[in-house]
Amino acid sequence: MLAIGLAAFALGKYYCTSSENPITGEKQHISITTEQEIAMGLQSAPQMAEEFGGLSRNAEATALVKQVGQKVVRGSAAAQTPYQYNFHLLADPKTINAFALPGGQVFITEGLLARLENEDQLAGVLGHEVGHVVARHSAERLAQMELSQGLTGAVTMAMYDPDNPNAGAIANVVANMVSMSYGRDQELESDDLGVRFMLESGYQPEALIAVMEILKQAAGPNRTPEFQSTHPDPENRTSAIKAAIEKYKR
Repeated sequence: MLAIGLAAFALGKYYCTSSENPITGEKQHISITTEQEIAMGLQSAPQMAEEFGGLSRNAEATALVKQVGQKVVRGSAAAQTPYQYNFHLLADPKTINAFALPGGQVFITEGLLARLENEDQLAGVLGHEVGHVVARHSAERLAQMELSQGLTGAVTMAMYDPDNPNAGAIANVVANMVSMSYGRDQELESDDLGVRFMLESGYQPEALIAVMEILKQAAGPNRTPEFQSTHPDPENRTSAIKAAIEKYKR
């Protein structure tokens, strides 16, 4: 009976907690606030940076990442959200990766930046990650974790209080989330939003297709880059990106 009660509580909490995303129009079952997302990302950012060798010491490249990221945000619908976007270049020269934490902290490694050929491609990578933030994909995953685990594990996140945080536990949960793959639908939605944000901010969205090819080539015949461990195969996303370009250019 106790188990049934706990399961009923978890299901009821998940399905009774819903809101509409003002940018995507999607109805989402999310139990944390945008303020909590922002605080989680800010608290987790230092630990995540350390896992990739810390922040880059290349001032010029760091400035470029911040400049392009902010241009994508300011010129697009992402500017209408309450998130505190900040863009970071990580010192890791070998790992090919980019990711976003809840609330607007976005990271790209030197390894991936070195592979990109122009500013539009960088805007494509950052726009995709901003898409994850705007679509609240991390918050969705936390709610799903809470549902699947009942009152264990993710309950820490559901009861999270930014005024009295357990920073170590929060950082560990966020780190685990980053290492997991997003669902296929979430990735495609971020690609779609990335295309939209690129067009709105004056970048050429076709560059995102070129990024997929760069990632495919970087993997080689036998090696999977870190980016592909947290993102689906780039080749499988190209057709959806092309469809998004046609949709938003109409």
